[in-house]
Amino acid sequence: MPDSLDPNWIVHQQGDLLVFNKPAGLLSQPGLGPELADSLISRVQACWPQALLVHRLDRDTSGLILVALTSALHRALSGLFAERQVQKRYVADVHGVPDAAEGLIELPIAKRQHRPPLYGVDPAGKPSCTVWQCLDTAADVSRLALEPRTGRSHQLRVHLQALGHPILGDPLYGPLDAPLPSTRLHLHAAGLSLVHPASGQRLVVEAPIPFQLPAP
Repeated sequence: MPDSLDPNWIVHQQGDLLVFNKPAGLLSQPGLGPELADSLISRVQACWPQALLVHRLDRDTSGLILVALTSALHRALSGLFAERQVQKRYVADVHGVPDAAEGLIELPIAKRQHRPPLYGVDPAGKPSCTVWQCLDTAADVSRLALEPRTGRSHQLRVHLQALGHPILGDPLYGPLDAPLPSTRLHLHAAGLSLVHPASGQRLVVEAPIPFQLPAP
């Protein structure tokens, strides 16, 4: 296995299905131009040339990503995502403390600009839904569990900004005057649950949170 693909990133392998824990700062797939050529799937394909990315995470978001080693499994898994049969759980540290212990955000999202990609709440946008629950608080920050019911680009980041609690370390949607708690975005894809198309058995995969809630 080449040095560019850390074997510790592989959190699950079952037949033709691989699950990776992508680090923050690495693209899921290549972008336009040589400076954006490096990505998780590029590194995976150096080991498994037939590998196909099932879904994506933002470059600044860490966590679980599915990769299929056959086109048939890729189609089946993509169908599960399209039919919202995959349960996704994220963890985020946000500015402020919500008034409630849990809630539902249903706000449509649309793209506002292309470079860099920027999204926002827009009545003419696509319907978007996020369920959230407060897990912990420390000083004026909170840790939330997030379950996106839709899969819009930057959905969690836009929804939490709209809620008045942007994610710590977010260079696009965070407060401009807020000191960054670290060099990374505090958003992590921590859990995936789905029925494996081949075996018919439920697969539950988790990845530990790689950042700490800032101390008071």
